[in-house]
Amino acid sequence: MSRKQVFQFVELPRQMPQRIPLELRTSGDWGEMYGKFALPEAQHQAGRCLDCGNPYCSWKCPVHNAIPQWLQLVQENRIDEAAALCHTTNPLPEMCGRVCPQDRLCEGSCTLEDGFGAVTIGAVEKYIVDAALEKGWRPDLSDVVATGKRVAVIGAGPAGLACADVLARNGIAAVVFDRYEQIGGLMQFGIPSFKLEKSIIARRREVLEGMGVEFRLGVEIGKDLSIEELLSEYDAVFLGTGAYRYTDGGLAGQDLKNVLPALPFLVQNGRIVGGNDPWGRPIAGWEDTLTLPDLNGKRVVVLGGGDTGMDCVRSAIRLGAAKVTCAYRRDEANMPGSAREVANAREEGVRFLFNRAPLAIEGDDEQLVGVRVVETRLGEPDARGRQSAVAIEGSESLLEADVVIIAFGFSPTVPEWLAAQGVEGSPNGRIIAGGDERLPFQTTNPKLFAGGDAVRGADLVVTAVAEGRDAANSIAQLLLT
Repeated sequence: MSRKQVFQFVELPRQMPQRIPLELRTSGDWGEMYGKFALPEAQHQAGRCLDCGNPYCSWKCPVHNAIPQWLQLVQENRIDEAAALCHTTNPLPEMCGRVCPQDRLCEGSCTLEDGFGAVTIGAVEKYIVDAALEKGWRPDLSDVVATGKRVAVIGAGPAGLACADVLARNGIAAVVFDRYEQIGGLMQFGIPSFKLEKSIIARRREVLEGMGVEFRLGVEIGKDLSIEELLSEYDAVFLGTGAYRYTDGGLAGQDLKNVLPALPFLVQNGRIVGGNDPWGRPIAGWEDTLTLPDLNGKRVVVLGGGDTGMDCVRSAIRLGAAKVTCAYRRDEANMPGSAREVANAREEGVRFLFNRAPLAIEGDDEQLVGVRVVETRLGEPDARGRQSAVAIEGSESLLEADVVIIAFGFSPTVPEWLAAQGVEGSPNGRIIAGGDERLPFQTTNPKLFAGGDAVRGADLVVTAVAEGRDAANSIAQLLLT
């Protein structure tokens, strides 16, 4: 290996794909913020990899991608092979390349992160799959033998799609049911298009259908079709029902006009941006009809510092809000959202107020006034080991707002139709799966498996992908051995 190859990480700095100019982002452009590498840029960035003996990037990745290996294939312009290798660990690599918080996962664990800048892993992953699919590459299932087994997958989000992919690779026919009109779950309806173009999800549907996966959309289990029918018709059922239950902060005034829960706000806005009529269509986990207010020229306050909150503040900017403020009860170092997303939001004009806990939303039936907050300091660790936010006496103030968006998070629920099948849930609404006497992701009903947010609570796309993939392997073990 030449000196130039060994020290390429010094001679070539870390580089991200070109971004949409700030003036376009702040004037309503909903296109993906980051562009794409061409082959030379992808090769240059891939060439910065040290191929270190212990690939921390792979270990930190929830699906344990073979990152150094497919970076080497990119350098050698073996893109089809790189795409095939990506798919051995991750059924949705182009999604994860776009929406994963790489700064907290693979890139955050890169040996070069301290001092030289991590290898641009996510953007190269996106390049690999986009380039391969655009020139016609598709997963090779020519050696797969149909087993005659059939599995119903409830939920077309990342867990369900990953499960269906792996089932197809094992010769098991997968039929995916979803109450929404498009596949993707919150990738389609929750994540804004400036992070994930919806054409990418449509292309993945075409890939999966080419693998033999069938989709039945607009079908709600327990209403349009019973779980009993699925259990009688299919050899097993996978539950990837997600986490849609709104976390109620119990704030006084949260029922006032122009106070919006984050998920319905993102879902309805995503439908509008995508050219779909949102009105009259259901929102999972939300029974009330939501009318979106016009944010143009308005003062918007978003409560919550996770990735959903970042999606809300950045959407509000594109919807023409005059002033967007994110209030979070802890400091920036303890913010759960991706540091990259926070930086993007700040660049786009979002104001962050840290160490502010909401006390009440003030206003009346005609007009919102704002959010009363109190300053906080970090106290003792809570039950999860995080430092609690302790209110500072006498520090209350009012954040003026015309619109308030509550982004405190979402949690799963065990539906009644599932509990009737002997499936146990925890007090926090998560489906109980796995255990000493069961296969991984197998519930207390042996024909029912579950994974993703429905089991672990609201989490990352990539963790849902990992669990859907692994649950499919357990289903194959049950049905084929």
